[in-house]
Amino acid sequence: MKRISFLIICFAAITTAHAQFKVNGKIAGTEEGTKLFFFSEDGRTADSTVLTNGEFSFSTPYKTSGEDMFALILKGRPYPMILVADKPEVALQSEQSIFPVATTFKGGQQAEWMQEYHRTFKPVISKANALNAEAAGISGTDEDAKAAFREKAKAFEGEVLKTGTDFIKAHPKAQASLFLLMGELRSRLTEDEFAKQFNSLDASVKNTKFGKKIGEQIAEVSGSGGNAVMTGIKAKDFEQEDPNGKMVKLSSFRGKYVLIDFWASWCGPCRVENPHVVAAYHKFKDKNFTVLGVSLDKNKRDWLDAVEKDKLTWTQVSDLQGWSNAVAALYGVRSIPQNYLIDPSGNIIAKDLRGGALERKLAEVLQ
Repeated sequence: MKRISFLIICFAAITTAHAQFKVNGKIAGTEEGTKLFFFSEDGRTADSTVLTNGEFSFSTPYKTSGEDMFALILKGRPYPMILVADKPEVALQSEQSIFPVATTFKGGQQAEWMQEYHRTFKPVISKANALNAEAAGISGTDEDAKAAFREKAKAFEGEVLKTGTDFIKAHPKAQASLFLLMGELRSRLTEDEFAKQFNSLDASVKNTKFGKKIGEQIAEVSGSGGNAVMTGIKAKDFEQEDPNGKMVKLSSFRGKYVLIDFWASWCGPCRVENPHVVAAYHKFKDKNFTVLGVSLDKNKRDWLDAVEKDKLTWTQVSDLQGWSNAVAALYGVRSIPQNYLIDPSGNIIAKDLRGGALERKLAEVLQ
């Protein structure tokens, strides 16, 4: 499952500070020296600390409108804890083995609802991890095992969908519902279903800055001037330079499954997602699969440093124009991370595959 990314949408807007948001807590079961990272909503590291007896404290400027989101990322754990700053302070306790779920949590109502989202999806994530482990053990020649796995994966997708839509129905005023809609449900709903779920939310949520961004995307898809790309159609061909100045065309990968991965070095959610893409790449790169990274960076050094640090060994391209990247414009990309899975014939067969969902989809089509 998409790793449950700390922010599925990474926006270019910078927040103006009006007050201090404080987060205090303790994470039991951590080793001395374990690092905890605190991300701001623009995807940058706001702070980090080394845990001492599991304890930590962060403070950062925030807007008092109650819309700002932050994330705690515990080194060694695949999923972040999302925090909504609808009150000036959050106090929590957790354990290393269950993070980002808290054992005790005190914050504003929006923050509480976000923690309820983490609790709701914890068993779903556990099941996803079990399915991923099962997929890894299936022989490529065992057709019965592959057929049985596909049935399990199909049932699991239905479970994720029901869990997500039930949560949204029960929490129409929660920013967590927006987060869920753009995360676990984004690749599992048709465009009409997605719009219907979004429109079921309370106006107070739809009118937040994140809600407005999603509303804009829905408007683009419905034909009000955007270039949003749907599944089930031919992928638009493009050509862009790799780090050495060589022009690379999407069509040159015809005959392979290709993941077009839109990302940037400055995008915190993208960097959190990269280890999942790396794992999927190494698992399936010898089975007719590859990745084509499209960076929305402006600074070449920052781009290449991130490629090296995150061990992104597949082909990378960029025109170094940031949000004005020509390929991003061609595909209607308004937020990152975002990806499209292309089949050997050049058709888009899936989009916005996060974390374990990427591995499960690849296991389905490649094994």
